[in-house]
Amino acid sequence: MPNEGLKAVMASGGWTCAALAEMTGVDTKSVERWANQNRTPRLRTARAAAEVLGEDMFALWPSLRQPRAARAVSPELVALYEQRADLPVSTIVKLLGNAAKRIDVLVYAAVFLHEAYPRLNDLLRERAAEGCTVRVALGDPRSENVRLRGEEERFGHGIESRCRLAHMHYRPLVGTPGIEIRTHGTTLYNSLYRADDQVLVNAHVWGVNAFKAPVWHLRRTGAGTLFDTYAASFDAVWDGALSVEEI
Repeated sequence: MPNEGLKAVMASGGWTCAALAEMTGVDTKSVERWANQNRTPRLRTARAAAEVLGEDMFALWPSLRQPRAARAVSPELVALYEQRADLPVSTIVKLLGNAAKRIDVLVYAAVFLHEAYPRLNDLLRERAAEGCTVRVALGDPRSENVRLRGEEERFGHGIESRCRLAHMHYRPLVGTPGIEIRTHGTTLYNSLYRADDQVLVNAHVWGVNAFKAPVWHLRRTGAGTLFDTYAASFDAVWDGALSVEEI
């Protein structure tokens, strides 16, 4: 079984087996076995290869962090954060900034992005100008589901207020070619931050604020279905959402 995660990282960075072998001090056949037969290199070699590729070693070879007999839950799982607060905003910004074809954001508010990175609108404009399709779905502050979420998280009317603040942040992007902002009133089971074939999924836990809930980082590899499940979920919400110009 191929190591689809490793192959995807090598392809995105333009790495051949021969080039990676040269940089890590092994023969080309060894790298071919890593990629095509899912062989796991020795820890020292894996660390060097991950550094060259600019990727987390355990994301490339999950078996290095657990007994050899264990198997990864999904080949699409890159990383798991116990809570969103553990995920640096710079990681989200880098993910969105590297997008070439598509950026999808599904949230109620997520105002932490603009608060921590005030250039977010500029980044989205730059990506759109380069041909990237940008779709942002924000919570409708008038929605019963938004109001209920505030009660469940013991946040009162704070959720509605943050939704209105999010609309204020994104409204300057309305009318920008390649960017569309919509509003939805669905029950939000997960917040999604997608960039091409990668997505950050912020799960929502009853009674827990989003920043305390877990996040998993997925990369589409062709060997799993998790990524496509969340991509389809976004599309379903998007199809029923309204343009902010309609509210």
